Amino acid sequence: MSLSLAASTWTRRFVFSKPSSLPADTSSTWKPLPYQTPPDEDADWLYWLLIAGRGTGKTDAGAHFVDGYARAHPGVRIAVIAPTTGDARSVCVEGETGLLAANRSVRFNRSWGELVWPNGSKAQLFGAYNPDDAERLRGPQHHLVWCDEFAAWRQAKACWDMMRLGLRLGTRPRVVITTTPKPRPKLIELMNDPRSIVTTAHTDDNPHLHPDVRAELYTQYGGTRLGRQELAAEILTDVPGALWTRDKLEENRVRDHPGLLRLVVAVDPSGGSTEGHAEVGIVCAGKGTDGHAYVLRDASERLAPERWARRAVQLYHDLKADRIVAEKNFGGDMVDYTIRTIDPEVPVRLVSASRGKQLRAEPVSALDEQGRIHHVGTFPTLEDQLCSWVPDSGDPSPDRLDARVWAITELMLGGAEVRFI
Repeated sequence: MSLSLAASTWTRRFVFSKPSSLPADTSSTWKPLPYQTPPDEDADWLYWLLIAGRGTGKTDAGAHFVDGYARAHPGVRIAVIAPTTGDARSVCVEGETGLLAANRSVRFNRSWGELVWPNGSKAQLFGAYNPDDAERLRGPQHHLVWCDEFAAWRQAKACWDMMRLGLRLGTRPRVVITTTPKPRPKLIELMNDPRSIVTTAHTDDNPHLHPDVRAELYTQYGGTRLGRQELAAEILTDVPGALWTRDKLEENRVRDHPGLLRLVVAVDPSGGSTEGHAEVGIVCAGKGTDGHAYVLRDASERLAPERWARRAVQLYHDLKADRIVAEKNFGGDMVDYTIRTIDPEVPVRLVSASRGKQLRAEPVSALDEQGRIHHVGTFPTLEDQLCSWVPDSGDPSPDRLDARVWAITELMLGGAEVRFI
């Protein structure tokens, strides 16, 4: 599937015809910036996408739109969906620019994840992190849905499909999407949808951002690829020099897999669990009866040793894997010891990198090029690493990429690129 974006949507534009008819919030002095002003409520649109850089007030705009809509239409039902349910609560509701800051009269039941307005309007919180989150969206119906940081949803397609099937209350149900852009196929599809109104803004468009913060951000990231995405709100696709391309990953993607002859859980440990350390790469993959490899899970996260070992062992049992393959370079025998502390019966193969990362990754990327590796579903963060890492860039080790390389090497290359310990 191509990730090409229609030329017109590359243009930075503030699309609105007149101030929204939604009533002003009397409990707030918030005054929207031009790009935070929603489209005319009476206009013919289905999706409003506010795609903007960091610090532009996307959440502020989304919260005020939802609050205004809830007050203008008594008794409506609203869904607030974020990358996780915790994000929906901590950012969209309780954050400095969340719904409770927009309207102090709203009651929030933290246990139920439900907000209630004085006029009977209600909003329910949802996440988009795992398949269970998609199932939670299967039953509810809504008048309005707020999708926050849509580009960061791990289960974007599944959760969107379930949400969209339930968006059927009222005469004009709608969706507002607030996100920093990433080249997600669904996001690009929505931007090109004729029923969408797309508003974009740069970090520099926010006059309320402290000058020192602005200067520091643009000094560090201005002109860089990361800055173009996170500050200038550009959707960037393939990186010159990267070993993987999004088009090829999309072409090879499948929804199901054949019977599996082997299945492994690959682990790329990090130096620690604090903010400064990389995540622990944990990727599960299997070799099918057709001789192809299938990536089934990306369970990577920044975790302490006992926690990542427990997660890897749990995945081993849940998926009925053959073994855990773990890199030995970072932690030595402690890696094996940590896993066996959780379950001494789990077979573990420690691998030691005897060749450079590029030489290890190239045979695996060649298998992708041949159409012999498939992602079963979507793995946004893993795919970002695959398509953005340039071997000669000197960037830190991509943890998820490394775990995927170890898994595929074990399954498809007979361990040819590693020295087994």
